[in-house]
Amino acid sequence: MSVTPTLYKIVTEALWQQARQTGIFHGAGIDLKDGFIHFSTADQVKQTAALHFAGQSGLLLIAVDGGHFGDKLIFEPSRGGDLFPHLYADLPLAAVLWEAALPLDEAGAHVFPELTP
Repeated sequence: MSVTPTLYKIVTEALWQQARQTGIFHGAGIDLKDGFIHFSTADQVKQTAALHFAGQSGLLLIAVDGGHFGDKLIFEPSRGGDLFPHLYADLPLAAVLWEAALPLDEAGAHVFPELTP
């Protein structure tokens, strides 16, 4: 039996507020450009933050139930050949497990909550 992992999305508070109002997240600019919503696994998300969101405040970490999406969720090779989860659909907020602020520490690195693989 395979277990679908919890997936993680880093998003600005402003963009997530729009999703809260409609109940659906359509994606950030990069997602819309690429045609899918980029997610990371627990092992990948801290590097994603460092590479793509370094020093950026006003971010949220969204935890999502990866089992919610069926064949719309595809793990595809990306950074360093790692398999990254890509959602080829909108994200209904019903699939969200929790959300948490991603504050910056004194060195400008994001402070993460404990993550579930």
